Amino acid sequence: MPAQGTHSARPCHSMSTSFQPHKAGDLHFLKRLNRSAILELVRRTPGLTRADIATQAQLTKATVGAGVQSLLQQGWLREGELQKSSGGRPGRALHLNDDNHVLFGAEVGVHGLRLVACTLSGQVLVSHHEHLVPTTPEVTAELLGELLRTLMASRHVAGRQSLGLGVALPGPIAPGKPVLRLAPNLGWRDIRFLDLLRPHLTLLEGTWLMDNEAKSAAFGELYFRTGQIPESLVYVSAGTGIGSGMVEGSHLPLVTRGMQGLAGEIGHTVLQPGGLYCHCGNRGCAETLVSGWSIRAALGIAEEEDLVATLLPRLNDSDVQVTLRRAGEALGVLLLNLHHAQNPSEIVLGGSLTQLGEPLLEPALAYFKANQNRLLGTSQQVPLRVIEDSTFVAARGAAAQVLASIIHGPSDLLQASF
Repeated sequence: MPAQGTHSARPCHSMSTSFQPHKAGDLHFLKRLNRSAILELVRRTPGLTRADIATQAQLTKATVGAGVQSLLQQGWLREGELQKSSGGRPGRALHLNDDNHVLFGAEVGVHGLRLVACTLSGQVLVSHHEHLVPTTPEVTAELLGELLRTLMASRHVAGRQSLGLGVALPGPIAPGKPVLRLAPNLGWRDIRFLDLLRPHLTLLEGTWLMDNEAKSAAFGELYFRTGQIPESLVYVSAGTGIGSGMVEGSHLPLVTRGMQGLAGEIGHTVLQPGGLYCHCGNRGCAETLVSGWSIRAALGIAEEEDLVATLLPRLNDSDVQVTLRRAGEALGVLLLNLHHAQNPSEIVLGGSLTQLGEPLLEPALAYFKANQNRLLGTSQQVPLRVIEDSTFVAARGAAAQVLASIIHGPSDLLQASF
Protein backbone atom coordinates (compact mmCIF):
# COMPACT_ATOMS: atom_id res chain seq x y z
CA MET A 1 0.00 0.00 0.00
CA PRO A 2 1.25 3.51 -0.68
CA ALA A 3 2.63 5.43 2.29
CA GLN A 4 3.87 8.97 2.55
CA GLY A 5 7.36 8.04 1.44
CA THR A 6 8.50 7.19 -2.06
CA HIS A 7 6.19 5.20 -4.29
CA SER A 8 6.47 3.43 -7.60
CA ALA A 9 3.71 3.00 -10.15
CA ARG A 10 2.80 -0.63 -10.72
CA PRO A 11 2.34 -1.48 -14.42
CA CYS A 12 -1.16 -2.53 -15.42
CA HIS A 13 -0.52 -5.62 -17.54
CA SER A 14 -4.18 -6.14 -18.33
CA MET A 15 -4.32 -3.10 -20.59
CA SER A 16 -2.29 -1.68 -23.44
CA THR A 17 -1.09 1.22 -21.30
CA SER A 18 2.51 2.35 -20.82
CA PHE A 19 3.36 4.19 -17.61
CA GLN A 20 5.75 7.10 -17.34
CA PRO A 21 8.27 7.20 -14.46
CA HIS A 22 7.86 9.90 -11.83
CA LYS A 23 10.51 11.67 -9.83
CA ALA A 24 10.79 10.76 -6.16
CA GLY A 25 9.34 13.54 -4.05
CA ASP A 26 6.76 14.63 -6.64
CA LEU A 27 4.11 15.84 -4.16
CA HIS A 28 1.23 15.76 -6.61
CA PHE A 29 2.15 12.22 -7.66
CA LEU A 30 2.30 11.08 -4.01
CA LYS A 31 -1.12 12.61 -3.31
CA ARG A 32 -2.53 10.83 -6.36
CA LEU A 33 -1.14 7.49 -5.20
CA ASN A 34 -2.55 7.98 -1.73
CA ARG A 35 -5.99 8.73 -3.14
CA SER A 36 -5.68 5.69 -5.39
CA ALA A 37 -4.84 3.55 -2.36
CA ILE A 38 -7.87 4.88 -0.48
CA LEU A 39 -10.20 4.28 -3.40
CA GLU A 40 -8.84 0.77 -3.96
CA LEU A 41 -9.25 -0.19 -0.30
CA VAL A 42 -12.85 0.97 -0.23
CA ARG A 43 -13.51 -0.77 -3.55
CA ARG A 44 -12.26 -4.12 -2.23
CA THR A 45 -13.73 -3.79 1.26
CA PRO A 46 -16.84 -1.59 1.29
CA GLY A 47 -17.72 -0.06 4.66
CA LEU A 48 -14.22 0.84 5.89
CA THR A 49 -13.91 3.97 8.01
CA ARG A 50 -11.20 6.61 7.72
CA ALA A 51 -9.42 5.06 10.74
CA ASP A 52 -9.55 1.61 9.12
CA ILE A 53 -8.00 3.00 5.95
CA ALA A 54 -5.24 4.80 7.87
CA THR A 55 -4.32 1.54 9.61
CA GLN A 56 -4.43 -0.67 6.52
CA ALA A 57 -2.74 1.76 4.14
CA GLN A 58 -0.19 2.95 6.74
CA LEU A 59 -1.12 6.56 6.11
CA THR A 60 -1.61 9.33 8.66
CA LYS A 61 -5.18 10.21 9.62
CA ALA A 62 -4.66 13.69 8.18
CA THR A 63 -3.59 12.25 4.83
CA VAL A 64 -6.56 9.90 4.75
CA GLY A 65 -8.95 12.67 5.81
CA ALA A 66 -7.78 14.95 3.01
CA GLY A 67 -7.88 12.15 0.45
CA VAL A 68 -11.34 10.98 1.45
CA GLN A 69 -12.68 14.54 1.39
CA SER A 70 -11.37 15.00 -2.16
CA LEU A 71 -12.90 11.69 -3.29
CA LEU A 72 -16.24 12.61 -1.70
CA GLN A 73 -16.26 15.99 -3.44
CA GLN A 74 -15.45 14.42 -6.81
CA GLY A 75 -18.25 11.88 -6.46
CA TRP A 76 -16.07 8.76 -6.18
CA LEU A 77 -17.05 7.89 -2.60
CA ARG A 78 -20.13 8.28 -0.43
CA GLU A 79 -20.52 8.15 3.33
CA GLY A 80 -22.78 5.61 5.01
CA GLU A 81 -23.70 4.59 8.50
CA LEU A 82 -21.73 5.19 11.68
CA GLN A 83 -19.84 2.09 12.75
CA LYS A 84 -17.05 0.96 15.02
CA SER A 85 -13.58 0.96 13.57
CA SER A 86 -10.23 -0.50 14.49
CA GLY A 87 -9.00 3.03 15.24
CA GLY A 88 -11.18 3.90 18.24
CA ARG A 89 -14.32 6.03 18.12
CA PRO A 90 -17.04 5.24 15.57
CA GLY A 91 -16.58 6.60 12.07
CA ARG A 92 -18.61 6.85 8.90
CA ALA A 93 -18.55 3.81 6.65
CA LEU A 94 -17.26 4.60 3.16
CA HIS A 95 -18.53 3.07 -0.07
CA LEU A 96 -18.03 3.61 -3.78
CA ASN A 97 -20.50 6.15 -5.11
CA ASP A 98 -22.51 4.33 -7.77
CA ASP A 99 -24.55 7.40 -8.70
CA ASN A 100 -21.99 9.63 -10.41
CA HIS A 101 -19.86 7.76 -12.98
CA VAL A 102 -20.37 5.24 -15.76
CA LEU A 103 -18.05 2.62 -17.26
CA PHE A 104 -18.76 1.27 -20.74
CA GLY A 105 -17.81 -2.24 -21.83
CA ALA A 106 -18.36 -4.10 -25.08
CA GLU A 107 -17.60 -7.57 -26.39
CA VAL A 108 -17.20 -8.28 -30.08
CA GLY A 109 -18.21 -11.92 -30.42
CA VAL A 110 -18.17 -14.07 -33.52
CA HIS A 111 -21.97 -14.08 -33.68
CA GLY A 112 -22.92 -11.00 -31.70
CA LEU A 113 -22.14 -7.74 -29.96
CA ARG A 114 -22.69 -7.34 -26.22
CA LEU A 115 -22.66 -3.97 -24.49
CA VAL A 116 -22.96 -2.80 -20.90
CA ALA A 117 -22.89 0.41 -18.91
CA CYS A 118 -21.68 -0.18 -15.33
CA THR A 119 -21.29 1.64 -12.04
CA LEU A 120 -18.00 1.77 -10.13
CA SER A 121 -18.92 -1.40 -8.21
CA GLY A 122 -19.78 -3.32 -11.38
CA GLN A 123 -23.55 -3.03 -11.21
CA VAL A 124 -24.93 -3.18 -14.75
CA LEU A 125 -27.12 -0.14 -15.41
CA VAL A 126 -28.18 -1.12 -18.92
CA SER A 127 -27.12 -3.81 -21.41
CA HIS A 128 -27.76 -4.85 -24.99
CA HIS A 129 -27.08 -8.02 -27.01
CA GLU A 130 -27.14 -7.76 -30.79
CA HIS A 131 -27.00 -10.97 -32.85
CA LEU A 132 -25.17 -10.73 -36.15
CA VAL A 133 -23.58 -12.90 -38.82
CA PRO A 134 -19.75 -12.56 -38.93
CA THR A 135 -18.64 -9.61 -41.06
CA THR A 136 -15.71 -7.22 -41.59
CA PRO A 137 -13.97 -5.18 -38.85
CA GLU A 138 -15.15 -1.93 -40.46
CA VAL A 139 -18.83 -2.93 -40.59
CA THR A 140 -18.62 -4.33 -37.06
CA ALA A 141 -17.05 -1.11 -35.72
CA GLU A 142 -19.74 1.03 -37.35
CA LEU A 143 -22.55 -1.09 -35.87
CA LEU A 144 -20.92 -1.17 -32.43
CA GLY A 145 -20.53 2.60 -32.51
CA GLU A 146 -24.21 3.02 -33.33
CA LEU A 147 -25.26 0.67 -30.52
CA LEU A 148 -22.97 2.40 -28.01
CA ARG A 149 -24.40 5.81 -28.92
CA THR A 150 -27.86 4.43 -28.18
CA LEU A 151 -26.60 3.06 -24.86
CA MET A 152 -25.06 6.42 -23.97
CA ALA A 153 -28.40 8.12 -24.59
CA SER A 154 -30.23 5.75 -22.23
CA ARG A 155 -32.02 7.33 -19.29
CA HIS A 156 -30.00 5.00 -17.01
CA VAL A 157 -26.77 6.66 -18.17
CA ALA A 158 -27.85 10.26 -18.74
CA GLY A 159 -26.07 12.77 -16.49
CA ARG A 160 -23.26 10.43 -15.48
CA GLN A 161 -19.59 11.15 -16.11
CA SER A 162 -18.08 8.69 -18.59
CA LEU A 163 -14.82 7.10 -17.46
CA GLY A 164 -14.22 5.33 -20.75
CA LEU A 165 -14.72 2.20 -22.83
CA GLY A 166 -13.21 -1.27 -22.75
CA VAL A 167 -13.62 -3.58 -25.76
CA ALA A 168 -13.18 -7.36 -25.52
CA LEU A 169 -12.25 -9.18 -28.74
CA PRO A 170 -12.16 -12.87 -29.77
CA GLY A 171 -8.43 -13.39 -30.23
CA PRO A 172 -4.95 -12.63 -28.86
CA ILE A 173 -3.98 -8.97 -28.42
CA ALA A 174 -0.41 -7.86 -29.11
CA PRO A 175 1.37 -7.23 -25.77
CA GLY A 176 1.67 -3.48 -25.18
CA LYS A 177 -0.20 -2.57 -28.38
CA PRO A 178 -3.93 -2.12 -29.12
CA VAL A 179 -3.76 -4.60 -32.01
CA LEU A 180 -5.91 -7.70 -32.44
CA ARG A 181 -3.34 -10.17 -33.78
CA LEU A 182 -5.79 -12.78 -35.05
CA ALA A 183 -9.44 -13.69 -34.64
CA PRO A 184 -9.39 -17.10 -36.35
CA ASN A 185 -13.15 -17.61 -36.21
CA LEU A 186 -13.72 -14.23 -37.87
CA GLY A 187 -10.77 -14.27 -40.25
CA TRP A 188 -9.51 -10.92 -38.89
CA ARG A 189 -5.75 -10.31 -38.63
CA ASP A 190 -3.72 -7.37 -37.25
CA ILE A 191 -6.73 -5.12 -36.64
CA ARG A 192 -6.53 -1.80 -34.77
CA PHE A 193 -10.15 -2.02 -33.78
CA LEU A 194 -10.23 1.04 -31.52
CA ASP A 195 -9.01 3.17 -34.44
CA LEU A 196 -11.93 1.88 -36.53
CA LEU A 197 -14.38 2.59 -33.70
CA ARG A 198 -13.30 6.11 -32.70
CA PRO A 199 -14.84 7.98 -35.67
CA HIS A 200 -18.23 6.55 -34.68
CA LEU A 201 -17.94 7.57 -31.00
CA THR A 202 -16.51 11.07 -30.95
CA LEU A 203 -18.46 11.99 -27.80
CA LEU A 204 -17.42 9.02 -25.63
CA GLU A 205 -14.90 10.46 -23.18
CA GLY A 206 -12.38 8.78 -20.91
CA THR A 207 -9.97 5.87 -21.21
CA TRP A 208 -10.20 3.53 -24.19
CA LEU A 209 -8.66 0.06 -24.13
CA MET A 210 -9.03 -3.39 -25.69
CA ASP A 211 -8.21 -6.94 -24.65
CA ASN A 212 -8.91 -10.57 -25.37
CA GLU A 213 -12.47 -11.52 -24.32
CA ALA A 214 -11.51 -14.38 -21.98
CA LYS A 215 -8.86 -12.23 -20.29
CA SER A 216 -11.35 -9.38 -19.85
CA ALA A 217 -13.90 -11.80 -18.40
CA ALA A 218 -11.32 -13.24 -15.97
CA PHE A 219 -10.27 -9.74 -14.91
CA GLY A 220 -13.83 -8.65 -14.19
CA GLU A 221 -14.68 -11.82 -12.29
CA LEU A 222 -11.81 -11.08 -9.90
CA TYR A 223 -11.73 -7.27 -9.85
CA PHE A 224 -15.41 -6.69 -9.14
CA ARG A 225 -15.27 -9.27 -6.32
CA THR A 226 -15.39 -7.97 -2.74
CA GLY A 227 -14.78 -9.70 0.57
CA GLN A 228 -13.18 -13.12 0.08
CA ILE A 229 -11.10 -12.68 -3.08
CA PRO A 230 -9.30 -15.76 -4.48
CA GLU A 231 -5.54 -15.48 -4.99
CA SER A 232 -5.92 -16.47 -8.64
CA LEU A 233 -8.73 -17.22 -11.05
CA VAL A 234 -9.00 -18.83 -14.47
CA TYR A 235 -12.00 -18.04 -16.64
CA VAL A 236 -12.81 -20.51 -19.41
CA SER A 237 -14.87 -19.11 -22.26
CA ALA A 238 -16.76 -21.86 -24.11
CA GLY A 239 -18.52 -20.32 -27.08
CA THR A 240 -17.91 -20.22 -30.82
CA GLY A 241 -14.27 -20.75 -29.88
CA ILE A 242 -12.62 -21.85 -26.65
CA GLY A 243 -10.34 -19.52 -24.70
CA SER A 244 -9.21 -18.82 -21.17
CA GLY A 245 -7.71 -16.06 -19.08
CA MET A 246 -5.82 -16.20 -15.80
CA VAL A 247 -5.53 -13.34 -13.32
CA GLU A 248 -3.64 -13.21 -10.01
CA GLY A 249 -3.61 -10.82 -7.08
CA SER A 250 -6.26 -8.66 -5.46
CA HIS A 251 -4.71 -5.15 -5.40
CA LEU A 252 -4.33 -4.89 -9.16
CA PRO A 253 -4.93 -8.33 -10.72
CA LEU A 254 -2.22 -9.22 -13.21
CA VAL A 255 -3.24 -11.02 -16.39
CA THR A 256 -1.04 -13.83 -17.69
CA ARG A 257 -0.26 -12.91 -21.30
CA GLY A 258 2.84 -14.60 -22.68
CA MET A 259 5.42 -13.14 -25.04
CA GLN A 260 3.05 -13.01 -28.03
CA GLY A 261 -0.22 -12.64 -26.15
CA LEU A 262 -1.04 -16.33 -26.68
CA ALA A 263 -1.31 -17.38 -23.02
CA GLY A 264 -4.74 -18.90 -22.45
CA GLU A 265 -5.42 -19.86 -26.08
CA ILE A 266 -6.45 -23.32 -24.92
CA GLY A 267 -8.74 -23.84 -27.89
CA HIS A 268 -5.61 -24.21 -29.99
CA THR A 269 -3.81 -26.69 -27.78
CA VAL A 270 -3.73 -30.03 -29.57
CA LEU A 271 -5.87 -32.81 -28.08
CA GLN A 272 -5.96 -35.12 -31.11
CA PRO A 273 -2.74 -35.21 -33.16
CA GLY A 274 -3.53 -35.72 -36.82
CA GLY A 275 -7.17 -34.84 -36.22
CA LEU A 276 -9.45 -32.46 -38.09
CA TYR A 277 -8.16 -29.16 -39.40
CA CYS A 278 -8.81 -26.15 -37.17
CA HIS A 279 -9.52 -22.59 -38.31
CA CYS A 280 -6.00 -21.69 -37.16
CA GLY A 281 -4.46 -24.12 -39.69
CA ASN A 282 -3.27 -26.78 -37.26
CA ARG A 283 -4.83 -30.22 -36.89
CA GLY A 284 -6.52 -31.72 -33.85
CA CYS A 285 -6.91 -28.50 -31.84
CA ALA A 286 -9.31 -28.60 -28.90
CA GLU A 287 -11.73 -26.44 -30.87
CA THR A 288 -12.18 -29.24 -33.41
CA LEU A 289 -13.67 -31.29 -30.54
CA VAL A 290 -15.41 -28.72 -28.34
CA SER A 291 -16.49 -25.33 -29.71
CA GLY A 292 -19.58 -23.72 -31.13
CA TRP A 293 -18.25 -23.99 -34.66
CA SER A 294 -17.36 -27.69 -34.38
CA ILE A 295 -20.80 -28.48 -32.95
CA ARG A 296 -22.38 -26.56 -35.84
CA ALA A 297 -20.31 -28.55 -38.32
CA ALA A 298 -21.17 -31.90 -36.71
CA LEU A 299 -24.92 -31.20 -36.64
CA GLY A 300 -25.30 -29.16 -39.83
CA ILE A 301 -26.37 -25.89 -38.16
CA ALA A 302 -25.93 -22.81 -40.35
CA GLU A 303 -23.96 -19.71 -39.30
CA GLU A 304 -27.02 -17.48 -39.35
CA GLU A 305 -28.88 -19.70 -36.87
CA ASP A 306 -28.55 -19.14 -33.13
CA LEU A 307 -26.74 -22.29 -31.96
CA VAL A 308 -28.19 -22.51 -28.44
CA ALA A 309 -31.75 -21.64 -29.50
CA THR A 310 -31.56 -24.25 -32.27
CA LEU A 311 -30.20 -27.00 -30.02
CA LEU A 312 -32.30 -26.58 -26.87
CA PRO A 313 -35.46 -28.14 -28.41
CA ARG A 314 -33.32 -31.01 -29.78
CA LEU A 315 -31.44 -32.07 -26.64
CA ASN A 316 -33.17 -35.47 -26.62
CA ASP A 317 -32.14 -36.28 -30.19
CA SER A 318 -29.54 -39.05 -30.25
CA ASP A 319 -27.18 -37.26 -32.65
CA VAL A 320 -27.25 -34.12 -30.48
CA GLN A 321 -26.63 -36.14 -27.31
CA VAL A 322 -23.66 -37.97 -28.83
CA THR A 323 -22.14 -34.73 -30.17
CA LEU A 324 -22.54 -32.88 -26.87
CA ARG A 325 -21.23 -35.78 -24.80
CA ARG A 326 -18.06 -35.97 -26.91
CA ALA A 327 -17.66 -32.20 -26.69
CA GLY A 328 -18.20 -32.34 -22.92
CA GLU A 329 -15.54 -35.02 -22.48
CA ALA A 330 -13.06 -32.88 -24.43
CA LEU A 331 -13.98 -29.88 -22.28
CA GLY A 332 -13.30 -31.96 -19.16
CA VAL A 333 -9.83 -32.78 -20.49
CA LEU A 334 -9.18 -29.08 -21.09
CA LEU A 335 -10.28 -28.19 -17.55
CA LEU A 336 -7.97 -30.85 -16.11
CA ASN A 337 -5.08 -29.61 -18.24
CA LEU A 338 -5.66 -26.06 -17.00
CA HIS A 339 -5.75 -27.31 -13.42
CA HIS A 340 -2.37 -28.99 -13.82
CA ALA A 341 -0.76 -26.28 -15.96
CA GLN A 342 -1.85 -23.22 -13.95
CA ASN A 343 -3.39 -24.56 -10.71
CA PRO A 344 -5.59 -21.51 -9.98
CA SER A 345 -7.49 -20.97 -6.74
CA GLU A 346 -10.76 -20.99 -8.67
CA ILE A 347 -11.97 -21.95 -12.14
CA VAL A 348 -14.96 -20.19 -13.65
CA LEU A 349 -16.63 -21.71 -16.69
CA GLY A 350 -18.70 -19.42 -18.89
CA GLY A 351 -19.55 -18.78 -22.51
CA SER A 352 -22.68 -19.44 -24.54
CA LEU A 353 -22.21 -23.23 -24.58
CA THR A 354 -22.91 -23.48 -20.84
CA GLN A 355 -26.55 -22.69 -21.68
CA LEU A 356 -26.78 -26.17 -23.24
CA GLY A 357 -26.76 -27.51 -19.69
CA GLU A 358 -26.33 -31.09 -18.54
CA PRO A 359 -25.75 -32.86 -21.89
CA LEU A 360 -22.53 -30.87 -22.31
CA LEU A 361 -21.60 -29.98 -18.74
CA GLU A 362 -22.18 -33.30 -16.94
CA PRO A 363 -19.43 -35.25 -18.77
CA ALA A 364 -17.05 -32.28 -18.48
CA LEU A 365 -17.54 -31.73 -14.74
CA ALA A 366 -17.59 -35.47 -13.98
CA TYR A 367 -14.24 -35.98 -15.73
CA PHE A 368 -12.68 -33.01 -13.96
CA LYS A 369 -13.94 -34.05 -10.53
CA ALA A 370 -12.84 -37.67 -10.97
CA ASN A 371 -9.30 -36.80 -12.07
CA GLN A 372 -8.23 -33.50 -10.54
CA ASN A 373 -6.70 -35.03 -7.39
CA ARG A 374 -4.86 -38.01 -8.89
CA LEU A 375 -1.50 -36.22 -8.99
CA LEU A 376 -1.35 -35.14 -5.34
CA GLY A 377 -3.88 -37.51 -3.84
CA THR A 378 -5.40 -34.69 -1.78
CA SER A 379 -9.06 -34.35 -0.96
CA GLN A 380 -8.93 -30.58 -1.42
CA GLN A 381 -10.97 -29.64 -4.49
CA VAL A 382 -10.29 -26.61 -6.66
CA PRO A 383 -13.69 -24.90 -6.84
CA LEU A 384 -15.19 -24.83 -10.32
CA ARG A 385 -18.09 -22.44 -10.81
CA VAL A 386 -20.34 -22.49 -13.86
CA ILE A 387 -21.99 -19.25 -15.02
CA GLU A 388 -25.14 -20.37 -16.77
CA ASP A 389 -25.75 -16.99 -18.41
CA SER A 390 -22.46 -15.26 -19.09
CA THR A 391 -23.76 -13.09 -21.93
CA PHE A 392 -22.26 -9.87 -20.54
CA VAL A 393 -19.34 -11.22 -18.47
CA ALA A 394 -16.61 -10.21 -20.94
CA ALA A 395 -18.14 -6.78 -21.62
CA ARG A 396 -18.44 -6.15 -17.89
CA GLY A 397 -14.85 -7.30 -17.43
CA ALA A 398 -13.66 -4.83 -20.06
CA ALA A 399 -15.44 -2.10 -18.09
CA ALA A 400 -13.59 -3.30 -14.97
CA GLN A 401 -10.30 -2.89 -16.84
CA VAL A 402 -11.19 0.73 -17.55
CA LEU A 403 -11.74 1.36 -13.85
CA ALA A 404 -8.47 -0.36 -12.91
CA SER A 405 -6.54 1.64 -15.51
CA ILE A 406 -7.83 4.88 -13.98
CA ILE A 407 -7.25 3.92 -10.35
CA HIS A 408 -3.76 2.52 -10.98
CA GLY A 409 -2.82 4.29 -14.21
CA PRO A 410 -0.70 7.31 -15.16
CA SER A 411 -1.06 10.64 -13.43
CA ASP A 412 -2.63 12.51 -16.35
CA LEU A 413 -5.64 10.15 -16.27
CA LEU A 414 -5.95 10.55 -12.54
CA GLN A 415 -5.65 14.31 -12.72
CA ALA A 416 -8.55 14.37 -15.14
CA SER A 417 -10.59 11.97 -13.05
CA PHE A 418 -9.84 13.25 -9.55
